[in-house]
Amino acid sequence: MNPNTPRAVLFDLDGTLADTAPDLAGAVNLLRTARGLAPTDYALLRPVASAGARGLIGAAFGITPQDDEYAALRDSFLENYANNIAVHSRLFDDVPALLEGLEKADIVWGIVTNKVMYLTEKLVPQIGLGHAACVVCGDTTPHPKPHPAPLIEAAHRIGIAPEQCWYVGDDLRDIQAGQAAGMFTVAAGWGYCGETPVVAWGADLTIDSPAQLLDAILGK
Repeated sequence: MNPNTPRAVLFDLDGTLADTAPDLAGAVNLLRTARGLAPTDYALLRPVASAGARGLIGAAFGITPQDDEYAALRDSFLENYANNIAVHSRLFDDVPALLEGLEKADIVWGIVTNKVMYLTEKLVPQIGLGHAACVVCGDTTPHPKPHPAPLIEAAHRIGIAPEQCWYVGDDLRDIQAGQAAGMFTVAAGWGYCGETPVVAWGADLTIDSPAQLLDAILGK
């Protein structure tokens, strides 16, 4: 095994381990159809899925959290999503093999997401991630990503120093959080990736598939 192999690998959830965009897009489009509006094209919603309500409502309605109507739309969006959280969501191809490979190599893996706890706890067991060593959510600590607090909390929970952890995510804020926490950062190029080019994020490593990630972790 590569001497630089991590003792733990922590993952973002939406767009990294799981393809949850179809259900997230469905939740925001229910808001539109309830108002007599045509659904927003999925191709416009998928890239912003990792940004949650802020990104999806912004794409579908052109408003920000500073707009007066945002809070009501957010609450309705979250209700829609909670009621249909695992209809089409699934793990990305090769993620099960990736996690199995980590376990065989005695490498701990966990989840650090900005999704709030009540939604995360509902989703995770339904898509086959209930055996994660830790699950840290957007409201677990006082600050969500890109603040390092959630990653530091995850390292504490698994008893492994941050510098011995890799953090894998599909959004710029994931890389920013990982760097601030002192972890090796990996940009998941198969994810949603937002609007900023992945190559501009400054991650330690950028990869295109979960299979490539396993090879990188094991030093193959």
